[in-house]
Amino acid sequence: MTDDTFRLDLAPLIADAAAFDGWTDAAVTAAAEIAGVDPAAARFAFAGKAMDMIAAWTHAIDRDMAQALPTDRLATLPIRERIRTMVEFRLSAMAGREEALRRALMVMARPGNVAQAARLGWKSADVMWRLAGDSATDYNHYTKRATLAAVYTATLAVLSEDRSEDHADTRAFLSRRIDGIMRFEKFKAQVFHPKGEKPSLVRLFGRLRYPAR
Repeated sequence: MTDDTFRLDLAPLIADAAAFDGWTDAAVTAAAEIAGVDPAAARFAFAGKAMDMIAAWTHAIDRDMAQALPTDRLATLPIRERIRTMVEFRLSAMAGREEALRRALMVMARPGNVAQAARLGWKSADVMWRLAGDSATDYNHYTKRATLAAVYTATLAVLSEDRSEDHADTRAFLSRRIDGIMRFEKFKAQVFHPKGEKPSLVRLFGRLRYPAR
């Protein structure tokens, strides 16, 4: 087992403990004892860094999502449903761990952690778009990931405080935001690649200044 595999396998158990102990060495120790591994080795793997624990949890969900929802399985779905299916998989992975998520969001919001938190969101969005079959290498590569990362982060904030049955409020929020992503992608396609015309930045700025009524 590699160090990365060790951390990723232990991360969900740390998340379980973090609901009570926070993202601390105490949570790592509790997770190690449940997993039957050396607590000292587990603490060494994370060096007491909360963001390393949270990053491992995020990457573990990335890994599990990619294994459960490979590209060929998603290919039969419309793009909207591919994205929804992957985000809902992630929400299910966090179900029952809302307190750990809430504490993780507080840690990530600290000034010294914002940049790393943004990279985590970008990476997860990149994994999702790649599984969805996206192969864009132009500006679309960046706008798609930035938009999805923002939507996903906002959805996690809603989930962390959601007390509705089966997280109905979170799912409704996600549905609205995915609709927004799809409208934005359609808008970009119309502006930059209108049928029979060359891409026009003038048209883009014109639409932003004088939106259609």
